[in-house]
Amino acid sequence: MRAARHSSQGQGAAGEKQRIDKWLWHARMVRTRADAARLVDAGLARVNGRRVTAPAHLLRAGDVVTLALDRSVRVIEVTGFCERRGAASDAAATYRMLENNAGYRPQGAA
Repeated sequence: MRAARHSSQGQGAAGEKQRIDKWLWHARMVRTRADAARLVDAGLARVNGRRVTAPAHLLRAGDVVTLALDRSVRVIEVTGFCERRGAASDAAATYRMLENNAGYRPQGAA
């Protein structure tokens, strides 16, 4: 029964959606899904410029996600979804980086 519920999720399907916590974990932005939920709960994620505080918020392809991670900000466009967490190469196919953090300098850097 569970497989049938998720059968509509696959990369490139029109109108597909996925929870932000699940997408962040599948896209390897965080190590665990619980970390993804905490990140969203803390208000450190924005979707299309609006703060999101619900881990169940649904993402669609084309949404722009802004994350505050590790003293840096990442701006990412959602390009697809995965059924499960897989290889890093599969995860990289689900997003496109829009900014490269060129202005970021670690503390203590000259």
